[in-house]
Amino acid sequence: APSAIGMKLGDGTQLGQKPVVKNAKTRSVNQSVEAYFYKRAQIPEVYEELKLTMKGNYKVVFRAYDEGVAYRFETDFRKPIIIENETADFNFDADYQALIPYVNARKGEGDFIQQQFFTSFENTYTHTNLSQMEPERLAFLPVLVELKNGKKAVITEADLEDFPGLLLRNENGKQGFTAIHAGYPKVEEQGGHNNLQYVVKERENYIAKVDGKRNFPWRCVVISENDKELADSDLVYLLASPCRVDDLSWIQPGKVAWDWWNDWNIYGVDFKSGINNDTYKYYIDFASQYGIEYVILDEGWAVNKQADLFQVVPAIDLQELVDYGAERNVGIVLWAGYAAIDKDMEHVCQYYSEMGIRGFKVDFMDRDDQKVVDFYYRMAETAARYNLFIDFHGAYKPTGLSRTYPNVLNYEGVYGLEQAKWDNEGDLVTNEVTIPFIRMVAGSFDYTQGAMKNGQRHSFAANWSEPMSQGTRCRQLAEYVIFESPFNMLCDSPSNYLNEDECTQFIASVPTTWDETVVLDGKVGEYLIIARRKDFRWYVGAITNWEERDFYLDLSVLPNFGAKSGHIFHDGVNANRVAKDYVAEQIKVMGNKIKLHLAKGGGAVIVF
Repeated sequence: APSAIGMKLGDGTQLGQKPVVKNAKTRSVNQSVEAYFYKRAQIPEVYEELKLTMKGNYKVVFRAYDEGVAYRFETDFRKPIIIENETADFNFDADYQALIPYVNARKGEGDFIQQQFFTSFENTYTHTNLSQMEPERLAFLPVLVELKNGKKAVITEADLEDFPGLLLRNENGKQGFTAIHAGYPKVEEQGGHNNLQYVVKERENYIAKVDGKRNFPWRCVVISENDKELADSDLVYLLASPCRVDDLSWIQPGKVAWDWWNDWNIYGVDFKSGINNDTYKYYIDFASQYGIEYVILDEGWAVNKQADLFQVVPAIDLQELVDYGAERNVGIVLWAGYAAIDKDMEHVCQYYSEMGIRGFKVDFMDRDDQKVVDFYYRMAETAARYNLFIDFHGAYKPTGLSRTYPNVLNYEGVYGLEQAKWDNEGDLVTNEVTIPFIRMVAGSFDYTQGAMKNGQRHSFAANWSEPMSQGTRCRQLAEYVIFESPFNMLCDSPSNYLNEDECTQFIASVPTTWDETVVLDGKVGEYLIIARRKDFRWYVGAITNWEERDFYLDLSVLPNFGAKSGHIFHDGVNANRVAKDYVAEQIKVMGNKIKLHLAKGGGAVIVF
């Protein structure tokens, strides 16, 4: 339905109000875009564009792709301008149902809207009619709306630079959304989690101060005829600014052995496990044995609450670990809190790059106002100059930064497997067959799968120090194909992986970037089947919700598919009772068709 767009400037000028078109130009584009560390090597870029030059020194650009639509503002003022607010309505012609990721915040004293600008951008989805949205609660992007005849619309944004992120709310029970942005930070104090954050105490009455001549972020809607199209969208990547890094040869995606989720719980060793060199050498030895590219040192290697990345705890000798890993072809990655790295970014990057550190997992930004969005770009650019890659945690959704700075390999911004450490009520299985159709539309995510302790609905229990996953073992394996994640964690203990050699061999061998992707079938919140190719191998992953399912897959839709056999991991006959029950075997491909059975919360993965 008709939806207003516009911007109000600090001097009272309102772009979009009583618009007068001075000139209109159209163009057609049909080309191919090279993608870096992505789900396909080449992306067809085909769209129609309309650019309206308006009276008042601004333009509005509209694009129509087969998979969706987008628009952005462009301004042409000589001097810097202040943006007081932006109008971006998304109104619909009926009271459709939607899947809403509300900001997860508790109402305290003061302005609840302001309180919601501090968030980790992690929540499950509330299924509700548009008019029934809670009016005081904000939703972060992407948001999905269910249209007529099975169509869907996913609202998000792209090319977010030097501007606050877009949040949505429903006012007055209408059939749609109104945009809202965090105000520019006026007063900040260092604090938050272990003193690693900047907490906004007061905001300005405007959302951004910017150059007068610039392009603003794209507001985009991905539109599907059937659900599987959403799990294969390229729109955000295509709308992002082109690559700004000249040399990409040093960037190496891959998998990483992770310590925090498994609580450093290794066993069968003659030393005390924890945050110390003996433990990390064990992780490195494990990674080297299986050809895993990286080991990460998560929170704890630097002195707690000091927000100083040069204060390393006495039990850790970083240079020794870097050298030990280099001898075994395993790179070291460091976790870093936002405030700790931001206060001395140049020095930190230079020092640790010279030491041989390969990248940073940067955490706890928990905001998307203009100042924090600027941090992402400064972090990406600075890291690239020192040949460091970045994994953003405590992060807002991707908006295409990984195209502009391909050393940004991954983001969190997702309700991930870490929740299994403390949440007995959460439904991770349903969440896992929902996020590929919504959150993954925006880009890759660090879900941190790979649990070797698995529980069905009746047997799952949250456990901080010895956590488990929901659903079957094969589901965990399949998620390495289903979820897009160029920098992909192995969440469990190396000791557990060493006891599960067959599964670990498979996980270690799965690529993290792809030459080709084909979504075979899927339905939001129910199931998903994706095929991805790397070089001459096709990988097919399938996951379901808490319902058992049978599929007959036609592989003739895969380009140049000619395999006669494959290696499959599938749920065992008792997987509904014992989630870790699985079968690994060779299968024959008869007429390009195969049969799959998935247990409750189950999965399967095949390599051809």
